[in-house]
Amino acid sequence: MRVMALLMVLISTAAWGQSPNIILIVADDLGWKDVGYNGSEIRTPNIDALARGGVTLNDFYVHATCSPTRAALMTGQSPMRHGIYHAIGKNTKGSLPLSLKLLPEYLGEAGYQSVLVGKWHLGHATSAMLPMARGFEAVYGHYTGGVGYWDHVHGGGLDWHRDGKALREEGYATHLQADEAVRLIRERDKERPLFLYTAVSAPHLPNEAPAESIAAYGHIKNENRRIHAAMVDELDRAIGRIITTLEEQQMLENTLIWFFSDNGGLNPAAASDGMRSLVSRLVSLFGRPVPTDFLEFLRHNTEDGGSDNGPYRRGKGAVYQGGILVPSVLYWRGTLEPASVSARVTVQDVLPTLAEVTGIELLPAQVLDGSARWASISGAVEPANTDFVALSMDDRAVLRGEWKLVVSGDVVELYNLAEDPFEQVDRAADNPLVVEALQSAIDDIPQRESINQPLFRIMLDMDGFGGEEDRPPWADVVSQAGD
Repeated sequence: MRVMALLMVLISTAAWGQSPNIILIVADDLGWKDVGYNGSEIRTPNIDALARGGVTLNDFYVHATCSPTRAALMTGQSPMRHGIYHAIGKNTKGSLPLSLKLLPEYLGEAGYQSVLVGKWHLGHATSAMLPMARGFEAVYGHYTGGVGYWDHVHGGGLDWHRDGKALREEGYATHLQADEAVRLIRERDKERPLFLYTAVSAPHLPNEAPAESIAAYGHIKNENRRIHAAMVDELDRAIGRIITTLEEQQMLENTLIWFFSDNGGLNPAAASDGMRSLVSRLVSLFGRPVPTDFLEFLRHNTEDGGSDNGPYRRGKGAVYQGGILVPSVLYWRGTLEPASVSARVTVQDVLPTLAEVTGIELLPAQVLDGSARWASISGAVEPANTDFVALSMDDRAVLRGEWKLVVSGDVVELYNLAEDPFEQVDRAADNPLVVEALQSAIDDIPQRESINQPLFRIMLDMDGFGGEEDRPPWADVVSQAGD
């Protein structure tokens, strides 16, 4: 009852100067077993400390790739409503719909100083699509998908900026993002609560880390896993610097930290059998790299990922558990008591949950697919599961109660996660009524036409992570495009 009483006080008195600071830390392609508290060999003492002192969400779901998850985070809606079914490509002209009101806009109207460090990946063709036009007052990082950690290049163009102006600076991306987060915390407007969205690049491909960090994992034989471990280690150190700065600024007692990954980790097991077979044949014929940027991009994303999704099936890009069940922790010193919550919470619940915590009112006309979960997370009420429809390109998964339906083309599979958490026994043939009910949940969500380019256009000018520049910086291209 103490937690419920405190919750009511927070909601009823969440006035302009009393609202808690909010720090969202979203890792990129972090696997379930890439953190120490889930049994990883990677050292993550700062994430583990948040888990020990906060609430671990053991059933936290996202979408299988980055842009859909980020769209859901910003809106509380299914990305099917937005036409965002997979990662937004560098030449995509569409974006998260401009008509929608986003999380930083809601918080800004409530008096928050909203700032972004790291990855946007929700549209960058015109200035109206950029984060500074969507509610963020200060922005630092990159607009597109993965960048080279040292050269800050994506798809042939420098993708590094501050407040929309291309920025050339030396340094390892994770270090630079941590520097900026620390600076923004220290130089914040102390008259307003802070919303810091730290969408770090790590540990997304390419596999790059400081030599000394890689050497610390010399006992790991697989090179991709060894470098990946170093990247996660650097991510954890960056989180440690943020926590230390909050402590120095005497902010921890009035700051909610929410950490999670945008999708499951990338490794060879994440790919389908068919994709692994194709890549194996290409490598046997041509060696590495394989010919054409398109085929090399497929090989890179199939072979080089070093994540560990633990016992769960597949990984990034798949709607099986390894692709959509991710680590998540909430920490708020003195407010959230240490706990482990097994009820299902999803990325679509983040916006309405933060609205519940801060007392802000959401637009009733802007439909939510997520729901406010603070009472369950804080222990004020008995946790309950919520339905969730996860997506990856044309594939869908529906989670309801103990059941999970996986739909891929004409193939339909049904799993009882309570009995079979690793999705080994297909129960579809024995439960046709359950299959029918769960399939209807997909149809209940409006599906907008995809904003992404067709595959043949993508193949002509592939996205890529790092490498030589062959075009202007992406921030400059945006400024020339206009609105």
